[in-house]
Amino acid sequence: MSDQHRVTIDIGGMTCANCAATIEDAVGDLDGVGEVSANYATDEATVAFDPDRVSLSTLFDAVESAGYDPIAETVSVGITGMTCANCSATIEDAVGDLPGVIDVDANFATDEATVRYVPSVTNLDDVYDAIEAAGYEPIRDEDGDGGESAKDAARSAELRRQRRLTLFGAALSAPLLAMLVLELFAPGVIPDEIPGTSLHVGWVAFALATPVQVILGREFYENSYTALVVNRRANMDVLIALGSSTAYGYSVVALLGVLPQAGLYFDTAALILVFITLGNYLEARSKSQAGEAIRSLLEMEADTATVVREDGTEAEVPLEDVEVGDHLKVKPGEKVPTDAVVVEGESAVDESMVTGESVPVEKTEGDEVIGSTVNETGVLVVEATKVGEETAIQQIVKRVKEAQSRQPDIQRVADRISAYFVPAVIANALLWGGVWYLAPETLATFISSLPLWGLAAGGPAAVGVTEFAVLVFASAVLIACPCALGLATPAATMVGTSIGAQHGVLFEGGDVLERVRDTDTVVFDKTGTLTRGEMTLTDARPVTAATDGAVPADADEDAVDDDERTAEERLLAAAATAEHGSEHPIAEAVVAGARDRGVDPGELQVLQNVSGKGIRARTEHGTVVVGKPELLRENDVDPDPAMDAMAELESEGKTAMLVACDGELLGVLAVADEVRESAKQAVAALRDRGIAVHMITGDNERTARAVAEQVGVDPDNVRAGVLPEDKADAVEAIQADGSRAMMVGDGVNDAPALASAFVGVAIGSGTDVAIEAADVTLMRSDPFDVVKAINVSEGTLAKIKQNLFWALGYNTAMIPLASLGLLQPVLAAGAMAFSSVSVLANSLVFRSYDPDERYRILKRFR
Repeated sequence: MSDQHRVTIDIGGMTCANCAATIEDAVGDLDGVGEVSANYATDEATVAFDPDRVSLSTLFDAVESAGYDPIAETVSVGITGMTCANCSATIEDAVGDLPGVIDVDANFATDEATVRYVPSVTNLDDVYDAIEAAGYEPIRDEDGDGGESAKDAARSAELRRQRRLTLFGAALSAPLLAMLVLELFAPGVIPDEIPGTSLHVGWVAFALATPVQVILGREFYENSYTALVVNRRANMDVLIALGSSTAYGYSVVALLGVLPQAGLYFDTAALILVFITLGNYLEARSKSQAGEAIRSLLEMEADTATVVREDGTEAEVPLEDVEVGDHLKVKPGEKVPTDAVVVEGESAVDESMVTGESVPVEKTEGDEVIGSTVNETGVLVVEATKVGEETAIQQIVKRVKEAQSRQPDIQRVADRISAYFVPAVIANALLWGGVWYLAPETLATFISSLPLWGLAAGGPAAVGVTEFAVLVFASAVLIACPCALGLATPAATMVGTSIGAQHGVLFEGGDVLERVRDTDTVVFDKTGTLTRGEMTLTDARPVTAATDGAVPADADEDAVDDDERTAEERLLAAAATAEHGSEHPIAEAVVAGARDRGVDPGELQVLQNVSGKGIRARTEHGTVVVGKPELLRENDVDPDPAMDAMAELESEGKTAMLVACDGELLGVLAVADEVRESAKQAVAALRDRGIAVHMITGDNERTARAVAEQVGVDPDNVRAGVLPEDKADAVEAIQADGSRAMMVGDGVNDAPALASAFVGVAIGSGTDVAIEAADVTLMRSDPFDVVKAINVSEGTLAKIKQNLFWALGYNTAMIPLASLGLLQPVLAAGAMAFSSVSVLANSLVFRSYDPDERYRILKRFR
């Protein structure tokens, strides 16, 4: 066994010696672990392990699988100086070699690295130092804001620097470009010597190209040295430095007379660097635009809040001074400062920037409001419930950033290609440069018939064998672009996750974004997902209306109506009074429903709960019994006159109960958890895509099938009477045939099922536990947003594949052209710069994508 590393991990959740023994067994069973000692008194475990056989990440996974919480910190570090995917891999290797780092993911598209580390072993300064040692510049968090202000400042500074370099290079290269054009279209116009001197005119080109080579080329040479000497890994800078210095060096040698017949390529050397620098500027600008969604979210936050003091006075304070429990006044047109609950006033609030809901939401006392949303009409007084990083807007930003740092599996393909790309390109350039030098006539004869032959400056016969071999080498290294490959996936993922956030869909990572598209089954939990999760009184049928008794032909219709209203009011008054003392959701629904119908509860004297059957109460109306038929029979009341009505209501998926007072049957009441308006549209949209839709519920079979029929779920795909602890087993049973299931739920008892599904989706109104267990969070309580999530995933993956196609297609087509001598170096450099910018531009076009656009089926149901 090789040298073992020893690490001490802080662990939460241990309560006894058995916990320590469980952790020791779980970690000790791993191959490569030599010794484990867990101590529940100190809440830590010391592990000796062989890093060549088992990773620190695997140790953490083992502790988590045992049911405990290993303590780690995750930080996002902004980095300047990355130029391609190979740079990302270099940083990952450098930081990953630190002893306490669990995992690291460097993202070239966002110029960030997400690092998870053990704080007892490694600190943030160690991470910074490792990045600097690899030749890159970490953006240190000096302001305590997660480095955001420093990242924005660094990004702006980089944009200004690249713009200055581009303008400087363009100014000096413009005369060189003019000389090149004149030579191509008017040969002989430019004299061989500088007028009035015996110096070759090439010295003018030398004077113009040298500052460009020194100033613009400096960073490419420095980065190449770091890549090759320090990190022992070739990157894109090596290709640029090789191509530009080859053209420049060859020209200097020729100018000095060492190669008397050789041509000069100072214009090519300068234009190569100008085109690449321009590409870097456009690339940095595009990256900044791609991250605009995150910055715009942060800019939505209010800067100040109006605090209402206990004595009634008001004071405007900075947002960071607001504390939980503070009362805040929000006037029409102002932003809600922080997450809060309304304590006074009524208004409509525009929540579109957070949830994607375009219609303002009415808010009254007791309703929750989200920070950064806009108060539209009335004045509200709200009580702050969450502040700072706990607010919804900050959690959205955090979730999106984490999603952007976790790339889809498809990125691994590009990473594998990039790892070998640059060395392969250099080898290819050397090979073809050598072949053209050794056998120029044979190749020229074969290729001269091709239509692009003229781009190669006439071939070796026109410029000489040595010179043409040099041109082929320079073109072959310049045409290849690993940047486009490195940007293809993260650029599209960054835009896709931002689109999701703007429409109220939060993905935990780019890998989740990829998996969502691959789901072929959606499993809805009924209560709180397809339904509202709140009981509502739907029916109040007096015994006369609940039966089919005939009405005399000569009866007065108005009198009959009055009698029915009186009977209904008596039914509601008796039931509401009896239920008034209960906190059961059904009781609350009955009381609220009676009040909505203008009937207030009376005085309750005694309340008795009869387990599993209903309640019995002594009220001002008399002795009231509410519940199942057997409870009425026990109290000498015949329920038969209302049984047909009760069965009819239950067949509609409602919960029905009988009501009697002083031995007289008054009628039947029904409550229901109402189906959400968009549930039917969501199920229809999913089935239109060929996705199987299932429903799981703890309700009885009759209620479950009634709801399933309302929303369009196939009866064969309904699982009723499923206990909370059995939901995960139900999801696994659905997936047993290889199906990839998306589980959609909202409650604590849904968390295990969400975790066991191929993709777990939490409705935004659900509990924190469900949201933590989910891969996707829907900010709105709208099941139709499941379709939206799939559309975002599908659109993003399509864009990634487009980017990879163009990046790979570009290299597949251009490298052979350059190798065969069909492209001049300056054209190759321009094409190289264009390829990266085109991939970013293609991703930015995706920003206008509307995830609702494909399925406009809501119109079908209106």
